Amino acid sequence: MIQQQLIQFLPERKMDPSAALTLLGSSVAAVVVWKWLSKKTIQKKMEEARRTRDESMKKMAKAVQQFREQVPSVQTDAILSLPLLELTGRLQEGSLSPKTVLYTYVEKALEVTQQTNCLRHFIPECEEQLQEIQQQKEKGLLYGIPISIKDHIGHKGHLSTCGLVQCLGNLMKEDSVLVKVLKRQGAIPFAVTNVPQSLFSYDCGNPIFGQTLNPFNHQKSPGGSSGGEGALIAGGGSILGIGSDIGGSIRLPSSFCGLCGLKPTAERLSLAGVTGPINGILAVPGALGPMARDVDSLALCMKALLCEEMFQLDPTVPPIPFNEEVYSSSTLLRVGYYDTDGYFPLPPCMRRAVKETRGALQAAGHQLVPFSPPRIPYVMTELFMKTFFADGGRTWLDVFTGGIIDPSLKPQVKFFKFPNLVKKLLALLLKPLFPRLADYLSALSGMRSVKEMWNHHHQIQAYRSEFITQWKELQLDVMLCPVLGPAFTTGYPGKLVTAISSTMLYNVLNFPAGVVPVSTVTEADEEELKLYQGCCDDPWDRTLKKAVSGAVGLPVAVQCVALPWQEELCLRFMKEVETLSRGKRAA
Repeated sequence: MIQQQLIQFLPERKMDPSAALTLLGSSVAAVVVWKWLSKKTIQKKMEEARRTRDESMKKMAKAVQQFREQVPSVQTDAILSLPLLELTGRLQEGSLSPKTVLYTYVEKALEVTQQTNCLRHFIPECEEQLQEIQQQKEKGLLYGIPISIKDHIGHKGHLSTCGLVQCLGNLMKEDSVLVKVLKRQGAIPFAVTNVPQSLFSYDCGNPIFGQTLNPFNHQKSPGGSSGGEGALIAGGGSILGIGSDIGGSIRLPSSFCGLCGLKPTAERLSLAGVTGPINGILAVPGALGPMARDVDSLALCMKALLCEEMFQLDPTVPPIPFNEEVYSSSTLLRVGYYDTDGYFPLPPCMRRAVKETRGALQAAGHQLVPFSPPRIPYVMTELFMKTFFADGGRTWLDVFTGGIIDPSLKPQVKFFKFPNLVKKLLALLLKPLFPRLADYLSALSGMRSVKEMWNHHHQIQAYRSEFITQWKELQLDVMLCPVLGPAFTTGYPGKLVTAISSTMLYNVLNFPAGVVPVSTVTEADEEELKLYQGCCDDPWDRTLKKAVSGAVGLPVAVQCVALPWQEELCLRFMKEVETLSRGKRAA
């Protein structure tokens, strides 16, 4: 039977069907061998990357040991406990040396990464930078400060992997603009931190370098995609770090790890020299921003970066220096607030955080005004998801070379692999029972034409105008709102992609937004969580309940927002929230 069918497809000249079968079998065998060899090559690349990382760890551990032998009297705990502003003062006046501070933080980073796997590798050139800053004529604002950077922020001679095998051979030929400016300001980039595979996740694991853990609870995720930064800084191994944010990737690790983090207006800091798995997505722009233990550290970092050096290196960055007067102001504010966006109700502890912060702000004399963010389900599915998966997710799926997918991403990948027709049919069938899931599946089908994409861009602009109009009508200065948290159990972020509605909103709007820790999860919060119903009582609501359970003692945060280009006002509001929350906890 098979031979007869083969004969129909063979050329007119005579050929033995058995020979054709042999040829076919050989071709199949060749494909199998090719796939096996490809897999072996990928495994070899991954092993080489891990070996390079391990060697950098050993080299830095040896350097620390040598320093310890030379200077045995270093007061490590005292140095690590200094806030950034105080540490910069000590370095500027010379009572602490950059070398002592660097090796103190390298030693602590080694300890933290052993517990959490937060580092991708150390930057050996940090020892050269140590010599460079001592030759600078003027001490920059960040003189002698060790700084960690996220994996995809370019540093000359090092990889920017995005957690992907395909990026393992690409060494950066020069520093990103941001790294150049940091060095010009006297900072010492000393470590590159881990990220989730492809960056499109708010967990933090990849097949090359493994899973990063939350330093406060190793069963929990540090968040993502700047999760390595979150774990390292929260664990005490870095005093200041630079992350990136396109859906919450600075703010979610800050929330999960109890840090302060700022997502500026996208164009406020240069993105030149920063890589990504998918380039050219402009409708919802990404942004670089600082992460640290307190708001003053974020403000100092922004002040250092917003300098003439950055404006010269990247003329696309608006030449707007940091406005210290706005940040230092004590004028009472008119604050909009909400504790739910109507799409993904957050756990009781996160809503409690907004309520308590609102009360503290009112008691301090600020004016609080209720606000209702418009049409969040529409923003999440029609504006946000369709921006990144306009082609139905095909470009994103292509980045997974050799089919090697981190376990945390497999739930997402499964949905994207459905043919568009299947997605649409499933959406139609699920709509009456699970409307959120149905809308999500429909959005994953992408767009059908250039005309539809142009219209989509217009819809984003129209929504921004609508939101700003509502803001202006209420005469608001800033906004207080919730942020996703507390820290999820590892593996759960991939099951709840749309739970990031609280943060993604301000990426779509391109507003500056920051996170401030204000409390911790209590036993009462955990009890109240048992009664959590969500908004739809669907599988997502039940999964969220499981994701955040067992979080007693973990950080609880709020989100602070301002209008575009008003980073200083956003930081000033964050500082007010931080001061009030610390005062309450100390009382």
